[in-house]
Amino acid sequence: MSNPTDEALRGWLRFRSARNRELGQEHGWLTLTSLHWLTSEPAPVEGAPGLWSGTDREAALTAAAGDGLTLVDGQTPVDGTVSVSLEDEESLIWVQFGGSDGGQIVVELARRGGRYAIRTRDAASPVFTGFTGVPTFDFRPDLVLQARFDPYPEPVDVPIRTAHPAVDGVHRTVGELALRLPGADREYRLQVGAEGPDALALTFHDATNNQTTAGWRKVAFAAPRAGTSAVSVDFNRAVNYPSAFTPYGTCPMPVGSNIIGEPVEAGEKRPDGPALP
Repeated sequence: MSNPTDEALRGWLRFRSARNRELGQEHGWLTLTSLHWLTSEPAPVEGAPGLWSGTDREAALTAAAGDGLTLVDGQTPVDGTVSVSLEDEESLIWVQFGGSDGGQIVVELARRGGRYAIRTRDAASPVFTGFTGVPTFDFRPDLVLQARFDPYPEPVDVPIRTAHPAVDGVHRTVGELALRLPGADREYRLQVGAEGPDALALTFHDATNNQTTAGWRKVAFAAPRAGTSAVSVDFNRAVNYPSAFTPYGTCPMPVGSNIIGEPVEAGEKRPDGPALP
């Protein structure tokens, strides 16, 4: 007969393998090397050819064919001016350049707080080329917790800070998670958001932050079945936001009340490499 703890451990190992593969993708989060806010007048930016601008309506890039910029199809050179419009919080991998194949660096266009920005993603970034996996705590079966989800009648938008001081954020809270850590004498009630159609996510602080872990983490879990409130929250699957790996992230911070006052020694630790705030 299969041991439930062994099954949980094997499931966690599969989760960790998939997570490290995802982070190790070319031009993923580990390749971010710059962030530039665009001005209304076309201007150069460090680390990328061309002249870049952004207004309330659109972002534009002006370049000559000799600058070596192409659209991300790798076939269409930028020779003149190209422009695009995004909704707030949208992102687009827009153009590429560099390297032997012209695709070493891709430029991501993003709109945050009504402003346009570009981020370069360089496949030669040392953070990416030196990546061997995210350090984690050992698997803790006692931190696979049975908890309760209490939905709100309607979602509530809560203003939050983000990893970038120039960008404000909003957390769309769909309900509260009631849980108790092993050996704790109190129940926590924490705000959670939707993570796709059938999952929820908790972004949280805990007593390990900025010591063994990054400044905050996130754990996703399956939503309760219809007519029930019981959920299983596996803190072994707590992960870092991209801003834990790079200073160029604009990741959401937890709602102010989402503080677990005890150490949650499970899931991903603070990444190896340069220390980040």
